[in-house]
Amino acid sequence: MKIAYISTYPPRECGIATFNNNLLHAIGLDKKIVSDDSFIVAMNDSENLDEYEYPKEVKYVIRQDNQKDYIRGADYINTSLSDVCILEHEFGIYGGENGVYILPLIARLQKPLITILHTVLKDPNFMQLTIIREIAKYSSKIVVMSNRAVGFLTSVYDIPLEKIQLIEHGVPNLEAKENNPVKQSNAFRNKKVLFTFGLISRNKGLETVVTALPEIVKKHPDVMYVVLGTTHPGVIRNSGEEYRDSLKKLARKLNVENHLIFINKFVSEEELFDFLTAADMYITPYLNEAQITSGTLSYAVGAGAAVISTPYWHAQELLADNRGKLFDFKDHSALASIVNELFDDQERLAKMKKNAYDYGMHLRWPNTGKVYIKALQKSIAEAELAVEESKPIIDPDMMPAFSFAHIQRLTDDTGIVQHAKYGIPNLKEGYCLDDNARALIASILAYQQNKSKVALQLLPVYLSYIQYMQCDDGNFRNFLSFRREYLDEVGSEDSFGRTIWALGYLINNAPNNSYKEFARELFVKSIPHFSKLEHLRGIANTMIGLSSFLKANPYDEGMIEEMTKLATPLKKAYKSQKGTDWHWFEDKLTYDNALLPLALLCHYETTRDQESMDIALESMDFLTQKTLDKGYLNPVGNDGWLYRNKEMAIYDQQAIETMAMVLMYFKAYQITRDLKYIKHMYLSYQWFLGENSLRLPLYDHETKGCGDGLQPHGVNRNQGAESTLAYWISHLMVLKALEFEYEFIQSTELLDTQNLSAS
Repeated sequence: MKIAYISTYPPRECGIATFNNNLLHAIGLDKKIVSDDSFIVAMNDSENLDEYEYPKEVKYVIRQDNQKDYIRGADYINTSLSDVCILEHEFGIYGGENGVYILPLIARLQKPLITILHTVLKDPNFMQLTIIREIAKYSSKIVVMSNRAVGFLTSVYDIPLEKIQLIEHGVPNLEAKENNPVKQSNAFRNKKVLFTFGLISRNKGLETVVTALPEIVKKHPDVMYVVLGTTHPGVIRNSGEEYRDSLKKLARKLNVENHLIFINKFVSEEELFDFLTAADMYITPYLNEAQITSGTLSYAVGAGAAVISTPYWHAQELLADNRGKLFDFKDHSALASIVNELFDDQERLAKMKKNAYDYGMHLRWPNTGKVYIKALQKSIAEAELAVEESKPIIDPDMMPAFSFAHIQRLTDDTGIVQHAKYGIPNLKEGYCLDDNARALIASILAYQQNKSKVALQLLPVYLSYIQYMQCDDGNFRNFLSFRREYLDEVGSEDSFGRTIWALGYLINNAPNNSYKEFARELFVKSIPHFSKLEHLRGIANTMIGLSSFLKANPYDEGMIEEMTKLATPLKKAYKSQKGTDWHWFEDKLTYDNALLPLALLCHYETTRDQESMDIALESMDFLTQKTLDKGYLNPVGNDGWLYRNKEMAIYDQQAIETMAMVLMYFKAYQITRDLKYIKHMYLSYQWFLGENSLRLPLYDHETKGCGDGLQPHGVNRNQGAESTLAYWISHLMVLKALEFEYEFIQSTELLDTQNLSAS
């Protein structure tokens, strides 16, 4: 069994690096099962790849803030001969917001993955919650080191219990030396020693111990408090040795400066074990309970130290059954009382040490390594046994349940509000025609697919907004303030086209005749403006609306002629821009790109114009090559777009771009009945659910809204109307496609049966 480890690694001074080094050697003790060729993919906190002199087992280095390194790291692991992968997870050791850059790596892995969580938060923010859920999705097993962490994962993160395994933190397989050199050092010789070790920062609460010293020294004047460890690198960068200096100043103020010693160095495990076995008591005075795992605490117990600790989560579990003593946070008086009582009762102190030592025996790394080997073997076996079942292209069980909750939240009696701050409507921004047109389409689809009474109630709100924004000449304004004041004289061609699309869709799919006639009046009044359209996307949107109108009025020769007139500039633009390696309508791909092929597909569907069909399919294939080439949708980013012979901008990715892709592929499937377009459609839809470049879902299961875009470091958490409607229109179109797929498969099977009978 060859294992790939993803983690920080020595000589980088990091607790997780030490843990991973120990784990690699503990698992590697079983030479019959584990290959000596197991390797490390190391996380660097510097852009300089030569920052650390890594040992030979480090085969690949990822720079923490370099996104491309993560993708290359996944490729390296996939092309190696590794059988399984272990990920050490802590939010701070990976790049992007809360370490989001790790998600694209693990999503690309073609090996079974076990993830070890070193931090499990009780109250995660949205991004932290999302990242852990996504990690769990890609992992065959999630390993945690305390029972409380198991509870958090099930209750807060909704991770199934059967996916979680409790394996306690390993400890060194060492015994106390008869001649411990530390006992002969100045800090320890002829002293009663209180000891703390680890990277120093304010959350460690060391001032509580310093403040307790006067009371302890009063009874035991030979007490020395020894603090071993360097200051945390992040603290050094931001505030230098300010915290360490403040502790020294406090000791001087309390007149105990001669009872406090700092040993400012990062020691080996063997040296650390010498310090732990030389000390009389070990103290962890953390300031709050939110510490789910403490490697320093585990080491102290493993060394058989007498541990006194504040009651943070890991301490509550590990020090149960008289393996240690707890005192309240910041309670220096209680700490002093416990220390004095134990110094006065040596038999009790010895018993506590023995209890810790006995418990620590099963935590020793050789034993812990065996547990991990079994977990790894099980993951490999399950992966080998997994047989890909024959499933429909679209899996409705993977789709969220339908809910218009956020759309309702954004809608008042005027219309749907444009923007939101997080999931809360931002009334200051008012309303726009574009969003109310989309909301009208979403409402029609929701009523068709789910018989949604909510959608039926909202439909006239959006329709009346459109009517209110129509000018006397048939054109439309776009923006309206929250006080219902017009903010423009005439809207954009895009907003005009989207409105025609919505009206045409309602005319063809109206739930009652009243709505149909009302929409027809607005539609007909706008027709004189069709010939004035100049911009391709305004033209395309209008054509899509016209195609729906013509389904309800198939013999309207005047509208068929309007449709063909609108198709002409689209086709002309394509032929003038097309090159050997460039099959597009413009010299750049910008926004709502898929609407252009979609419009020509609609023209073909209406007129059977073969030239429109050929251009639509050719440009659609070009767009597919640019955006689906990685196995997931990577839409053109708004932050720079894609110019001919230039690199494509990856971010800011927008929801309307994805919606347009979904609609384009569905229309291509309706016309050609080629199932590859259903596959492309569903793959595009999954962008919303996390199948994207960051492997982060934009759909919010709590609010039922959708984030406003995918940024380099995460999701734009604002959930405005445009993105939320784009999600629900895509969702509902996928459900519609599911019906088409089922009907097509059924008809194909029926035809095969009939042909068989005839033969």
